[in-house]
Amino acid sequence: MSSQPARPGMRLGYAPSGRRTGAEAVAIGRAVEETGFAELWLSEDYCERGAFAVAGAVAATTSRLHIGIGVVNPWTRHPALLAMETAGLAEIAEGRVLLGLGASNARWMQEWLGIEFTRPITRLRECVSVVRQLLAGERVTGTACGYDMDVALAFPPAYPDLPVILGVKGPKALRMAADVADGVFLSVLSAPEYIRWARERCGGPQAQVSAYVMFSCGEDGAAARDALRPQVAKYLGIHGDQDITRVAGLDPQLGQEFRRRMLAGEPAADLVTDDVLDTFAIAGDEAQCVAGLRRYAEAGLDSLVLIDEPSVPAERALAVAARCARQAGILPAQDS
Repeated sequence: MSSQPARPGMRLGYAPSGRRTGAEAVAIGRAVEETGFAELWLSEDYCERGAFAVAGAVAATTSRLHIGIGVVNPWTRHPALLAMETAGLAEIAEGRVLLGLGASNARWMQEWLGIEFTRPITRLRECVSVVRQLLAGERVTGTACGYDMDVALAFPPAYPDLPVILGVKGPKALRMAADVADGVFLSVLSAPEYIRWARERCGGPQAQVSAYVMFSCGEDGAAARDALRPQVAKYLGIHGDQDITRVAGLDPQLGQEFRRRMLAGEPAADLVTDDVLDTFAIAGDEAQCVAGLRRYAEAGLDSLVLIDEPSVPAERALAVAARCARQAGILPAQDS
């Protein structure tokens, strides 16, 4: 497929690794704002640090940055609790909040936490409806998300129209997002080919599409690339053989082998060849990373969110990412 120019006004975001401390993530948030990024996204992978607590601290110490919760689910939090936390966070952030909701996965919910994982797309759709109604100051009655509800927030929400972004990846869920959400947030390891494929299924050119992209850059390009291989292997094991990997060109048998090794507790970084790495992440020296950023920009993203590499000191990782983004024409040049 031929490349296309970056979408006008494409935003650049940054996501501190959940393996960094909460204090580090807050410091990164301040630095991200000062550097000129538009968004900071806080993930909630289980069992890493909780997103809302860190987001509140970031909101209190920044003034311009949009803060994304990316993503939380209707299994570990009742929809009313999601609305409560989101409304409170929005008050602190003065509306600078993007609420990311996703269905999570059976491994985390059922195998790790013991929560029955059934009808995930239906539950997510119902959760979006309930959260939107509560944030609008309405009362919710009836059955949704497995609960019989008769509930309203005890205060008038100050920001009733906060964007709700769905973290989804399959065709059925993407079509659902086009109906009920303000955009989609594509999973880590979303290759440019998959980004184009997903956009076609969630509303076409008018859809708002964001994606996490793993990023590792250093003077020693080979070392920076090797640092990312175990993480790429981990997430390919989580995905296995699915649309997100097949559309990107990963052989189905290789996807199944990544999955098998993850479930068996076996390392799989040796399977992450240079071609696999460049398909699913941005890694290497600055020239390689600038080229990678341009490749993702040409895929037509509205928001490109870089995941930092926690083995690198946070200040250095952010500075390198910003320098590469400026060279790629994604961040404006700094005033001299």
